[in-house]
Amino acid sequence: MKTFQAEIDVMPKKEILDPQGKAVTGSMKNLGLSEIQNIRIGKHISLQIEAESEQVASEKVEQACKNLLANLIMESYSFKIEQV
Repeated sequence: MKTFQAEIDVMPKKEILDPQGKAVTGSMKNLGLSEIQNIRIGKHISLQIEAESEQVASEKVEQACKNLLANLIMESYSFKIEQV
């Protein structure tokens, strides 16, 4: 078995309202940073997985994202895996 590190980003889909991102975008104007716009806020998940190969690890991470880590109705995800 090998150990892999997965770095997962989960973001609200572009067509979904992001109230947290909207609030932070508005605050940028108060800081004199009005040139910063369209902020979207999501979550970053880091995990380790034991698997026989990178392909198996990737399949397991994909399953975790689809079934638990991301709400596919409102969120999209992407991830990178590397052996540690």
